[in-house]
Amino acid sequence: MNYEEYKKESGHFHLLKLFPSNLDFIQILSVIFLLVIGVSFIYGIGQQIGGNTYENMWKKQIVWITMGGFLWLFFTFFFDYRALKKWSLPLYAISIFLLLAVFIWSSKINDAHRWFSIGSSSIKVQPSEFSKMALIIVNAMILSVNGFSVNRPVHLSCLIFLNAIPMGLIAMEPDLGASVIIIPVVASMIFTAGLKWRWIFIVIVVGALSVPVAYPFLKDYQKERIKVFFDPGRDPGNRGWNAMQSELAVGSGGILGKGFMHGTQHTLGFLPRTVSSTDFIFSVVAEETGFAGSVFVIFLYVLLISSAVRTALVSPDDFGRYIAIGVATVFFIHSFVNIGMTMRLMPVKGLPLPLISYGGSFILTSLASLGILQSIYRRSDTTDTGD
Repeated sequence: MNYEEYKKESGHFHLLKLFPSNLDFIQILSVIFLLVIGVSFIYGIGQQIGGNTYENMWKKQIVWITMGGFLWLFFTFFFDYRALKKWSLPLYAISIFLLLAVFIWSSKINDAHRWFSIGSSSIKVQPSEFSKMALIIVNAMILSVNGFSVNRPVHLSCLIFLNAIPMGLIAMEPDLGASVIIIPVVASMIFTAGLKWRWIFIVIVVGALSVPVAYPFLKDYQKERIKVFFDPGRDPGNRGWNAMQSELAVGSGGILGKGFMHGTQHTLGFLPRTVSSTDFIFSVVAEETGFAGSVFVIFLYVLLISSAVRTALVSPDDFGRYIAIGVATVFFIHSFVNIGMTMRLMPVKGLPLPLISYGGSFILTSLASLGILQSIYRRSDTTDTGD
C-alpha cells in the first residue's frame, strides 16, 4: 500500500505509522544535531559575554526554531509540493514586492536596508532569505515546463533576466553576499536541466572576463574587503580584524578544544561579540571543541546535503528534482563559505552557518525548504506529476 492509498483509508491523524518508510531520517537526524549544537553554543556565548541582549539570544533562537518546526511539519505531512507550481509566480511577485518595500519601510542598519522590524521588538525579518526560496521554486517551475530548453538562447536569456531582477535589488540593499549566492544556486539547477557543455564553457569565460570589468563598479568597502582577504595585515585593526581573530580561534582549539564555554577569543572580545553567535559561530565551535568537533559539524552538513541530493535523485518529477538541487546548493554554499571565511580561506561575507547561526529568517526558510524536500521524498514512489 503506497502513501496515497493509506491516506485515503486512514486519514492524516495516522501518519505517525508511516514514519519508518516515508521520512528521510538522514535529514531529520542531521537537522536535529545541527539545531541542538546551534542553541547550545548561542547559550554558551550569551552566558560567557553576559548582558540581557546576549543571554536571551538562545531563547529567541528556540522561538524561531519552534516556528520553523511547525513549517517543517506542515510541508512534510499536510502539503503536496506539486501545488507550488501554481504558486511559483505569485511567490516570485511577493518576493520582488518585499525587496522593493524594504527600501521604503525599513530603517537603515549599518548603512543597509535589509531587514523589516516587527513592531517595537528587536525581531527582524530579512526578505532576501524569502526571495532565495521563491527563486528556487519559480526556476524549478520554468525548467520543468514542457518545451522549455536551457540550450535555447532565448529561453536561457529569459531565465537569467528573471533572476537578475531580485539579484540586483538585493545587491542594492547592499547585500552582495546574499546577491552573489543566487548565481551558483541557479547555475546548479540549470546544469541539472541539461545545459550543454559549450554553454557552460561560454558562461565561465564570460564570467571570468567580467570580473575586471565589474571591479571598478564595486563600492569602496567591497574593494577593500577583497584586498584585505588577500592581505589581512593591510588593515589589521579594522577590516582584517575579524578574519585574523577567527583564524586564531580556530587554530587555538587544537584536537579536542578548550571545552564548552571555555573559549577565550570571544569572551575577551578579540572576536567581536556582535558576530560570535552569528557569522563567526563556527570559530567558537572550533575553539571549544577543536578539530574533532569541527569535523563532526562538517560531517553533519555532508549528511544533510547528501540527503537533499538523494531526494533529487528519487524525485518523481523534474519539478521536485530542481527544487531539491536548489536547496542542496543553498546549504552547500552557505556552509562552505561560512566555514571557509572563519579559516581565512574565503572572503568575509555575511552568510549565516545553516541551522547553527543565530537569526530567524534563515532558520524559517531553511526548515520550510527542508519540509518541502520531505514532501518530495515521501512521494518518491509515485509517478503522478499532479498536473
